[in-house]
Amino acid sequence: MPVSDPPDPAPFDARVRSAIYRWIVESIDAPSPAELAGVVGEPREEIRESYRRLFRRRVLFLEPDGETIRMAPPFSAIPTQHRVRVGGRTYFANCSWDALGIPAAMHAPAEVFSRCEQTLEPIHLGLSLEGPEPEKVVAHFAVPAAKWWPDLVYT
Repeated sequence: MPVSDPPDPAPFDARVRSAIYRWIVESIDAPSPAELAGVVGEPREEIRESYRRLFRRRVLFLEPDGETIRMAPPFSAIPTQHRVRVGGRTYFANCSWDALGIPAAMHAPAEVFSRCEQTLEPIHLGLSLEGPEPEKVVAHFAVPAAKWWPDLVYT
């Protein structure tokens, strides 16, 4: 009997990823593997393994327990100073850059509420489908994007 290769996990992981993002957009928080198992119709352990593969591919950022989503960029699963209001719902972004990414990902106008870390002054940006309204703010990234992942929570 010939030995066959294991099935390619990429299509399953793509299904899991889509379900995660739909969940976040609809409920604002990130789903646990058990919650997503009910949506995807697959065992919790299969969802956990998919989360881990997505983490290794830098699609999700997990907490140290290896199964709790901390970030599904541009969305943050924990409260942050970067809040984005889209269609009456408020989402958290991981950083100022991701705050602009949420309305882009959702293809919707939004408002961003944050603060300057140097002065602690509030920042409010309006974003249309064409981009942000003119505002006198600057985003500074002290660490190059290529080096964010090893310490993503800090950067």
